[in-house]
Amino acid sequence: MAMRGLDEAFRGVGDKPGLDIWCILNLNLVPIPKSSHGKFFSGNAYLILHTNVLKTGVRQNYVHYWLGEDAKEVDCALASENAIELDMALGSCTVQYREVQGSESEKFLSYFRPCIIPVEGCLSPQMIGGGPDSYTITMFSCRGDHVVHVREVPFSRHSLNHNEVFIIDTQSKIFLFSGCNSSTKSRAKALDVVQYIKENQHGGRCQVATIEDGKFVGDPDAGEFWSLFGGHAPISRDPPSETLEEPEPQSMKLFWVNKGKLLPVESATMDQAVLSSDKCYLLDCYAKLYLWMGKTVPSSEKKAAITLVEAYVHSEGRSTSTRTTFLNEGNETADFKSHFSNWPKNVSPTLYVEGKEKVAAIFKQKGFEVKELPDDQSELKEPLINCSGDLKVWLVDHHEKSLLPTEVKNRLCSGDCYVVEYNYVHNSKEYHLFYAWLGKGSTKEDRADAISITADMVDSVKGRAVMAQVYESEEPDFFFSVFKSLIVLKDGRSTAYKNLTEQKKQNASLFRIQGLGYESVQAIEVDLVPSSLNSSYCYILQEGDFFYTWIGSFSTPHDEDLLYQMLDKLSALKQSILVREDSELDDLWRILGKKSEYPKERHTRLGTEDPRLYTGSLEEDSYEGKEIYNFTQDDLTTEDALILDSHNEIFIWVGLCSNFKSKDQALLLGKKFLEAEVGHQRSIGMPIYVIGEGNEPPFFTCFFDWDPSKTNMYGNSFERKLALVKGSSNKTETNEKDAVTRKQFLGEATKLQETNSVIYPYEILKVHANTPITGIDVTCREAYMSAEEFQDKFRMTKDQFYKLPKWRQNKLKSDLDLF
Repeated sequence: MAMRGLDEAFRGVGDKPGLDIWCILNLNLVPIPKSSHGKFFSGNAYLILHTNVLKTGVRQNYVHYWLGEDAKEVDCALASENAIELDMALGSCTVQYREVQGSESEKFLSYFRPCIIPVEGCLSPQMIGGGPDSYTITMFSCRGDHVVHVREVPFSRHSLNHNEVFIIDTQSKIFLFSGCNSSTKSRAKALDVVQYIKENQHGGRCQVATIEDGKFVGDPDAGEFWSLFGGHAPISRDPPSETLEEPEPQSMKLFWVNKGKLLPVESATMDQAVLSSDKCYLLDCYAKLYLWMGKTVPSSEKKAAITLVEAYVHSEGRSTSTRTTFLNEGNETADFKSHFSNWPKNVSPTLYVEGKEKVAAIFKQKGFEVKELPDDQSELKEPLINCSGDLKVWLVDHHEKSLLPTEVKNRLCSGDCYVVEYNYVHNSKEYHLFYAWLGKGSTKEDRADAISITADMVDSVKGRAVMAQVYESEEPDFFFSVFKSLIVLKDGRSTAYKNLTEQKKQNASLFRIQGLGYESVQAIEVDLVPSSLNSSYCYILQEGDFFYTWIGSFSTPHDEDLLYQMLDKLSALKQSILVREDSELDDLWRILGKKSEYPKERHTRLGTEDPRLYTGSLEEDSYEGKEIYNFTQDDLTTEDALILDSHNEIFIWVGLCSNFKSKDQALLLGKKFLEAEVGHQRSIGMPIYVIGEGNEPPFFTCFFDWDPSKTNMYGNSFERKLALVKGSSNKTETNEKDAVTRKQFLGEATKLQETNSVIYPYEILKVHANTPITGIDVTCREAYMSAEEFQDKFRMTKDQFYKLPKWRQNKLKSDLDLF
């Protein structure tokens, strides 16, 4: 985007995904080459642009300015000003963050995995893009569970404490010292830093030693470690305090900026409507500050408002590292919006629909034939699971379940609850998917029974089992896909429903027809009133043995095909009368009632949004957690219960070593997440999947760059990481505690093989691996691979492989760098 007066450094940036980084040198912006990304000098200020392209094609730009603890005040001010200029260059649609050394946000740190290690001193032009620094012995402290904060500390025994993890990097060996009060996850993240130092400072050729606080008798590595400090001696109990004490949290405050002053907003409620496009507002949440800038505010006023906020932090006695986020109207973050009521939800992409119609009209004028394109591209996608598996459906009634006959298993009733079991095969592995389907009119008693029975069935089945809780009208696409065709009726069969509901027999029924494709179509019975109609759908109206088909004006030929497909199931060999919207017969309104208003807007499904991952815990039955930015499979730590929000459903992933031991706990976590502010734009009835570690189905792993070999390792997260760092892997023997955990959560059926063989990831078994494996029979490296990874690499099972001629085996191994 061209702008008059635009700094040359900003031309052409923000179009491609990734990072752009500049350093303030001699009052100028100097670009930092990618080879030096993540290396920040404490005497400098930096400007960072992170560009992300969503699945919808929308581009997101995040601007951070990082202030070193020894940076000059003029450089810090210039970094802030340049952040505003960069925002203007990108169309004033960025989110900006102020980052201070030692207190960086987790979002910022997630760009530089595994870590950033600030360097003492100042960057000089001669250093940019130069070779590695001269080697010196250094000592670092590490803290953090999913992103790690690393800081260099003086090389002294006095720097050690019992609460943190420390790294001492010497010329021949890297030592990791774990304080006795440090968490397993923080130790595991520190190992990522060890691996980073090993590869970048030692070329991958360096020994690694782990030292546990308080255990050193008979350990030669511990003796060597303490000799660096002149021998063993007691260490400090508590880490030195580095942060200023913050004032006690109070209620949130909202101010608006008026002529260089902050004036309180006089409003009884925190409603989104109080924000005016021609003003700037400061939201003070104590832990965080947000500056919201209206879309018509001039850039000069935005700069003045940012300066005012920084002065406010100082005048309030806050720490200089107080987190501050700068937001442009229309680009608000979810956590900011969660503080306001009545914030509008995302709207449908009407511009796309209107644009498509205009293009079609132009082509028709030119004489071209224009065929109808599907409004929703998802119907063109192949399902992520095999939809030709085995389907069973049970009705839940009076604390028991009864199997529905095959001929009626695709007819559910709104007044009932059902257990749906779907068994399928994926990559030669058997999977089991269980749904507890809860009808709109079902009783509380039946719903509790359905969830309990489903959980028991999951625990008893052999194989990879996943449970999901699904409310009627909130079903995920996968649910409909396994049924292929489904009819949902308004009545109920269960005893509890009949006892609470007066049974009324009516002679007519109205069905809305919907579906993603010919292999996934549904007929949903709706209220027999005109307001149930919608111009975007087709309907079937049944009165006795007579049928009408109603075609909405915004429905497509594809929708009509689905209509006739379902009509064959409801009224085989029977005649029907076709009725198009606005051409209805009087007889139709006689059945439905007097013609009245109903929705006539075109219905379009929202585009696929990018998923988000959150940590999860329950504190006094309330959700507590935080977002994990730029997540990867490695963030699925075995000690955690995590929430993956795909915007259409949520997945509760439960690690083997987590505190969640039952599916009821996991479902409660999902419910509280949806009730919490973080899920404020989600339906409370959104589908909730519960997935145990090792049982991940393909419709979960598709959100990650999934490495199946990582699911075959055992032990806690620290032990697993240590095995990889040291070039070895854990035996697939689980201790008694893990075995109990498996039975409690995953049930008797677990996908992981309980054998005494040793399994290693393919990446460290290769002949030319970065970290060569030792202590194995190098003539049969492939034998140490897991069955799943072997299948993925060789495209055959181990049994099939070993039946091949020897020369053929060696050829395949050579192609995979295993021979």
